[in-house]
Amino acid sequence: MSLAIVHTRAQLGVVAPAVTVETHMSPGLPALNLVGLPEAAVRESRERVRSAILNAGYEFPQRRITINLAPADLPKDGGRFDLAIAVGILAASGQIPTDNLHKVELLGELALSGDLRAVTGVLPAAVACKKAGRALLIPNENRQEARLVRELKVRVADHLLDVCAAFSGQKKLEAVEPQVEMPLHTIQRHDLSDVKGQVQAKRALEIAAAGGHNLLMSGVPGSGKSMLAARLPSLLPTLNEDERLEAAAIYSVAGLPVNNICQGVRPFRAPHHTASPAALVGGGSHPRPGEISLAHQGVLFLDEMPEFSRKVLEVMREPLETGQILISRASRQTEFPARFQLIGAMNPCPCGYAGDPSGRCRCTPDQVRRYQDKLSGPLLDRIDLFVNVAALPADTLLRLDGQPSESSAQVAERVSQALARQYERQGCRNNVLEAKQLDAICDLSDSSRDTLAGAASRFGLSARACHRVLKVARTIADLKGDVAVGRPAIMEALGFREGLSNGR
Repeated sequence: MSLAIVHTRAQLGVVAPAVTVETHMSPGLPALNLVGLPEAAVRESRERVRSAILNAGYEFPQRRITINLAPADLPKDGGRFDLAIAVGILAASGQIPTDNLHKVELLGELALSGDLRAVTGVLPAAVACKKAGRALLIPNENRQEARLVRELKVRVADHLLDVCAAFSGQKKLEAVEPQVEMPLHTIQRHDLSDVKGQVQAKRALEIAAAGGHNLLMSGVPGSGKSMLAARLPSLLPTLNEDERLEAAAIYSVAGLPVNNICQGVRPFRAPHHTASPAALVGGGSHPRPGEISLAHQGVLFLDEMPEFSRKVLEVMREPLETGQILISRASRQTEFPARFQLIGAMNPCPCGYAGDPSGRCRCTPDQVRRYQDKLSGPLLDRIDLFVNVAALPADTLLRLDGQPSESSAQVAERVSQALARQYERQGCRNNVLEAKQLDAICDLSDSSRDTLAGAASRFGLSARACHRVLKVARTIADLKGDVAVGRPAIMEALGFREGLSNGR
């Protein structure tokens, strides 16, 4: 047969569009023409494929070979098409049967020796392959990602010879068993019991974990802000199946390990304050996910938040509202999910000691104002909780040594119960509630509504800020097990709001 058709997948953000590799042999001078909008890495595959076929002991056809990667208007990049191209050439030249090619999709990069190398974006391809009703054949190194997709036949191979033997019926490739059960417990390096004192900050951390709320901590150096933020993941529940698929797909596309995601551990990203806007939101000529997408379904921690450039911070405003980021380029648009929980930490002034009883601060009021104004009003408007973290004197810390403190497991149990109430009531966490849902779910009494209206007028709260206060109050009520949002919950939520500068 002079024509062979092999199925594979391209990579476009976290989507894996289908690609058909059409290989045709015709008489003429030996040549290999690759068409269908291949980019540099795909054009170079002709040499990798040639060497792999020869080193595997097969004959490279001395004929005119035309390979079309359809659809022609979809850009193709990377070495993920190598295996499909090699199998197409061998099938079109009659060296392997074509009977089962329509039942399977192939992904994999070839070494010159014929060995299969891992590729990025296997998980989105596996999800799309399942919907198409085909089996998936991938390099052995990518097996961990494919395990996340249930009811999908996945085969793995280490060499081109194994793949050819399987199509010839001489060998059966190893099947990958799906990961059915999640681990009940994950090992946490950080525990909340390590933090001495800081009752108010711990309470804010618990509320943030229970509702998925954004939190900003301010305090002098050494007060424990970073220590508290590092312990937030220990309060969060493990990822459910849908969340694991979403988060692991992003890590797969970025070429990062997915082992922790597969075990249900929520992402925790902490970029340095020198990060560029593209590093935070993603970008490039072939758009890749940035830190906000890598923190999807997890936590994005920005330490020394005012030290980030204003441009970097402002690019987070839309993703904080929509939970996604759209990267536009001249040739394409790529959308990445970005439903992350923002945790920020900052000092009160450039030297860090404004308001400290020691009187070490030498900053002028103008310097303090300019430093705090690095966080814009619209960005602060999207933060739900603000807490001042005061440094504890050394003698107080020494007295607290040896005294029992709540562990992460104890707080996580309350968080888990609050989340269960939210999912049972509305099917999502409180932080993503829409305004219409809030009206129905909160159902404030007249006294609670008057309290919120008075605070909004006194502090100059925007409509968005009022909605965020309601969401936090709803979470506080869920932690207590209350059906209605009472005035105490409103007051506590407002208490975590009034610390924002200029009443935001």
